[in-house]
Amino acid sequence: MDYFKQLAELLKMEQAEDKQAYRELTERSSVAERRAAGLCWYPIVIKDTEIGRGDYLTVEVERPGHQDVLHQFRFGASAALFSQHDAGNHRVEGVVTFQGGNTLRLSLRVDELPDWTRDGKLGVDLLFDDNSYTEMFSALRLAPTLDEKTAKGRLIRILTGERFPTFHTAEKDAAISNSLNPSQQAAVNKILAANELAIVHGPPGTGKTTTLVQAIKAIIGREGGPILVTAPSNTAVDLLSEKLSDEGLNVLRIGNPARVSERLMSLTLDSRMAEHTATKEVKKLKKQASAFRDMAHKYKRNFGQAEREQRKALFNEARNIMKEVERTEQYILDDLLARAQVITATLVGANHYTVRNLSFRTVVIDEAGQALEPASWIPILKAEKLVLAGDHCQLPPTVKSSEADRKGLTVTLMEKCVSLHPEAVILLEEQYRMHATIMGYSAAVFYEQKLKAHPSVAGHKLYAGDKPFIFVDTAGCGYDEKTEGVSTSNPEEAVFLFRHLTQFTGELQTHSPDAELPRVAVISPYRQQVELLKEQLQNSPLLKIYGDRIAVNTIDSFQGQERDVVYISMTRSNASSKIGFLSDIRRMNVAMTRARKKLVVIGDSATLSQSAFYAGLIQYAEEKGAWQSAWELAEG
Repeated sequence: MDYFKQLAELLKMEQAEDKQAYRELTERSSVAERRAAGLCWYPIVIKDTEIGRGDYLTVEVERPGHQDVLHQFRFGASAALFSQHDAGNHRVEGVVTFQGGNTLRLSLRVDELPDWTRDGKLGVDLLFDDNSYTEMFSALRLAPTLDEKTAKGRLIRILTGERFPTFHTAEKDAAISNSLNPSQQAAVNKILAANELAIVHGPPGTGKTTTLVQAIKAIIGREGGPILVTAPSNTAVDLLSEKLSDEGLNVLRIGNPARVSERLMSLTLDSRMAEHTATKEVKKLKKQASAFRDMAHKYKRNFGQAEREQRKALFNEARNIMKEVERTEQYILDDLLARAQVITATLVGANHYTVRNLSFRTVVIDEAGQALEPASWIPILKAEKLVLAGDHCQLPPTVKSSEADRKGLTVTLMEKCVSLHPEAVILLEEQYRMHATIMGYSAAVFYEQKLKAHPSVAGHKLYAGDKPFIFVDTAGCGYDEKTEGVSTSNPEEAVFLFRHLTQFTGELQTHSPDAELPRVAVISPYRQQVELLKEQLQNSPLLKIYGDRIAVNTIDSFQGQERDVVYISMTRSNASSKIGFLSDIRRMNVAMTRARKKLVVIGDSATLSQSAFYAGLIQYAEEKGAWQSAWELAEG
């Protein structure tokens, strides 16, 4: 099928760009620079070693310093143990089999640790993530080969637009939790009625996760399990794993959670295997195998034929015991998988060796609006029926290659299916986050005016008389943007924003002198502007006292979050009305819908209103009495 060939071509472009960026970041960088970029742990200490699966050596390492440095090491990633004494030659590659807190476990392709590991100065480098690409390419090759007469083959033809999804009439609507509103109930019933495909479109604050959890529970009640539940990020998988477990379902989490909580850890495969009754036998056998290996290692390099034979016999004995270990571990794994009602994993983790050969009646992909399409096919190939949930009107997946982006790699499978199969889509229509005025413009532009604010939030304000939405117009103030290389900032707008926020906190204190400051997000689409805003906050003594109540970051980093008050610094202000990537209006949809009780947008209408979307936003502000000139404050 040309469909998958074209996707593979786009993925090749992305892989090449990704590899190049990785090379530039690592080849000429020092250990300290790699550590700061989250690509290296150094120094580390080896805490433990044991023989792992497939005769590989598993090494547990810990980083004693730099615990607060963020990193990108994840379960399944490729990594290399190295010695700084001779980093070029003294390195051995492997795979991360566990990451939690400041501990990593690496499966290394060696029988025993090299001698240089005893000399200190050890570290672990994150290698380029070939594994994810291998899994994606493999899925794209396999998809077109599946017979269209089978349920899996039929689903593939539906997703690529060659066929249409079908639905059966449920004997009666499912007995679902009373806590669901009518559109959430309808979504659960749509999922149950679907033979191959159902799509839950969940705008911000509409309770998509709650709906999905109840739908999964209803499917298990009706069809049994197990169900495979996936998402692009570990964070999204964690949330679903926890919520499903809270509903009393037997959840098995493949891979390591992003959050290291006792609750989540208890759902992982590692934890379940450790608790299994047969694990005692595995430990005993591993101890025996280790003893034989230790005896074999006592033979030094200068020995004769008899010693060589003896050493070989000891290694063989250790290998035979490890085969028995593998058989027992496979028995434990099969037992755990057979009892699980829900298996959760990231998209790539859905093809981990533990679940590689499993098929499922139903597969769920959450946050499907942020899922790179080639990655989505990894779990889909295990499914007869697919449930996609997310919001394609928010930010798409990040793509590094501008050519692949231009040719459509950022278009998700969910976005394609919403347009191909509107009959499979159900919109969650009631949101529980925003004041009705904050929600209004997004509802009109992105959600066909179908989105409604629940009565509990429709009118909620910080104090009586406060305006929930303000567009502060800086046109004519001379707050011109500055461009350095590819980054854009606007120093005067940053100063003005904090002056506005300082004045607002004063008003708040007047109305509620004893109340704690509500949580505030100050966001901008431009990283350079975010850096400036962070600097400004540090230099605002009246605001610094609020500590972590005020968070400053990019729009992208706030996706999936909410705050009582949101300030958006639009940054762009120039004579030629160029707005750059502000023209991706989905980013603005994310920004505006983070706010619960107050949204303040600061921007230059003369620059912004050349775009129909921003002209409409400014007009909406005027209609709501929410437009304000920055002059009023600038002169105050």
